[in-house]
Amino acid sequence: MGRHTFGGRVAVDRAGVAAHTSAARRTVNLWHRNRATTGFPDGFTDDSGREWFWLDQITAFHTAHQKAKLAELTTIDRSGDPDELVGSGEAAKILRYGSYRNLPDQLRDQPDDIEILSDGRLRRRWYRRTVWAIADARTGRQSTGRTPGTTNSVRKPHPYADDPRLQTAAELLAEAREAGRDRRGLGVELARRLGTSQRTAQRLLTVAESDQPS
Repeated sequence: MGRHTFGGRVAVDRAGVAAHTSAARRTVNLWHRNRATTGFPDGFTDDSGREWFWLDQITAFHTAHQKAKLAELTTIDRSGDPDELVGSGEAAKILRYGSYRNLPDQLRDQPDDIEILSDGRLRRRWYRRTVWAIADARTGRQSTGRTPGTTNSVRKPHPYADDPRLQTAAELLAEAREAGRDRRGLGVELARRLGTSQRTAQRLLTVAESDQPS
């Protein structure tokens, strides 16, 4: 990382910009290449031809950039009953995503309600307040879990409370015990059976195991 003082004013090179903003070097290059639209400050060169950027201008740019990103993230749909269960399509609309495929893993892995369809697939649903809370977590806001203008909120239950997948996890644990196996590899198998991530499968196994009598 390059840092130098010119006439009492601190300047940094591109590596210094990346370190100061915690951005990848590729992102810094993108900001610079599109500076007409990003507002990234112009640089200058010293007598040797080395490129520099004034540190105070980089700080001002990054502060404005972060505020703009925060404004984009907070423009979500906060209408409706906070206790209404919505599917993945509606959750995507609330978050202003173009497709349910863009839903964050944090939401996908912790549904408030799961319905097992006749073909074995799972239909996940979330309370609107859960979706709002996930959105607020992205922006550092403290979610109230309620529609603006209301005063009462209902505490969200444990994400795996009454989760029908726990039964599948318990059955898999029982099969492993009967076969004299430990938990190694069970997360992969449960994830395959449920069509979920291995991380969620491991959580379900842990909860199912803790619910079993010792």
